[in-house]
Amino acid sequence: MAWDEWEQLKSEAAERASGNMQLNRLPDDMGGGSGRPPSSAGDLEVHQKDLVAIGKEAHTLYDQLWDKARLKEAVDGAAGDLTTQGFALGSGLSHVSTKWSTQLNSLLDACAHISNHLQVTRRIHDDDENYILRQMSSITALDAGFDERVEPHEAPKPNPIYGDDKKK
Repeated sequence: MAWDEWEQLKSEAAERASGNMQLNRLPDDMGGGSGRPPSSAGDLEVHQKDLVAIGKEAHTLYDQLWDKARLKEAVDGAAGDLTTQGFALGSGLSHVSTKWSTQLNSLLDACAHISNHLQVTRRIHDDDENYILRQMSSITALDAGFDERVEPHEAPKPNPIYGDDKKK
């Protein structure tokens, strides 16, 4: 291929693509921005009962771990006894106990975080829902007030709070 032919192909390709833009998206039949309501293909939907169940399970797991997995005192006591008796296993057991406690505390923190986060999320969404309902009902009341004040056949009356419009 000659240099001139290469330049010509490049310029033709640039002309074809100069005014076009292509966005990567899902096909229209899969809910990819067609303006239709989302389809069941890949939609995320979470219900309050699901969040409550997850939070409850995280709290239950936390309680069980707290009650049954904390072995530090017993294991450290055994490690101390083994070390005192001259067994090398004592220091190894102490090391394992320290690592176990570190990992257990991380897991306990994660369970508590999940449980607390879902409780806070529920409260926030309830507050948001109540706020939206209040705003919508105040708009409805405001609309009703406008409908009561102005009849369709007469001109709007001046607001008595501001008085008459006097020109100087």
